[in-house]
Amino acid sequence: MTRILGVLGLLVVLYSALIASDPNAGRPDNLTSVANLQGRYGVVTLGAALVIIVGGIDLSVGAVVGCAAVLFGVLMHDGVHPYVAVPLVVLFGGMIGLTNGLLITRLKLQPFLVTLCGMFIFRGIARLIAQPVRGTVGITSVIEAQREFNDPLRTLRYLLIGKAPSDGELLFPAQFILLLILAAVVGFFLHRTAYGRYWYAIGHSELAAKYAGVNVNRQRVSIYVVCSALAGFGGILLFLDAPSVQSDNAGNAYELYAILGAVLGGCSLRGGEGTAVGMVLGAMVLPLLENLVTFQGAKNDVIPVVIGMTLLFGAIVDELIRQRSRVHR
Repeated sequence: MTRILGVLGLLVVLYSALIASDPNAGRPDNLTSVANLQGRYGVVTLGAALVIIVGGIDLSVGAVVGCAAVLFGVLMHDGVHPYVAVPLVVLFGGMIGLTNGLLITRLKLQPFLVTLCGMFIFRGIARLIAQPVRGTVGITSVIEAQREFNDPLRTLRYLLIGKAPSDGELLFPAQFILLLILAAVVGFFLHRTAYGRYWYAIGHSELAAKYAGVNVNRQRVSIYVVCSALAGFGGILLFLDAPSVQSDNAGNAYELYAILGAVLGGCSLRGGEGTAVGMVLGAMVLPLLENLVTFQGAKNDVIPVVIGMTLLFGAIVDELIRQRSRVHR
């Protein structure tokens, strides 16, 4: 609760600073745009946070987001209907998570190593997939290749992004609404079902969870599947929101944004801690900070510094809490 109140206070300070920084910063269109970006980061953060709760890590989520965005565009460019491409891309993400989970649980490989390798693998796959479209694909190029997809794509863009079908103007923060819906589902499983108790138990002590009869491997694999499936869905959102996506940089640094959001939201890097509310609040910080930096005319170079310092601070806090708990035993 203390961490949630802390990040809530940070959000109040950042919103106040943003609105005070420039008359245009508090305009509804700007705040809606920020909320939309918070939604997309948040969708990816939910999956990464669940992995952290069970004591794992996933460094491949950014690459999966980029690969999924490129795959979504290329599938439609080659004639796959948008309504069919959406579940295919989410399934593609889920299969990546299944592979990661099996490598970690069956071969006993370290999550850091498996997902780090995955980060490079799926960056490369995105480039291979995008070769027929010269590395770049977007809604305009898809519609030029498949004109019958114009209406379905604009409908998806309206439902998932909140942009008007006619001119593409952002009407409402659909991605943030999606985040709230998904967070409610995650929160239900995390706080109201036996699965959530299993995940917390695994994060606290894998051995104790095994002795308690929890199928640790099955639960871990399912979490990695959910994480990568959400990353795949995040790639769909990225494609629909951006003018175009490039295989070289689509989804860059999303893994850091997701881990940062999870840590800010109260997830312990040692596992066993975290809430759905905290995940949402944590994911809201970085897009807000980026927007504030933009309006103040500062360079975006400060963002990596903030990410690094926040993760380091989170690691220090985790260690201090662990040492304090040892003293009180």
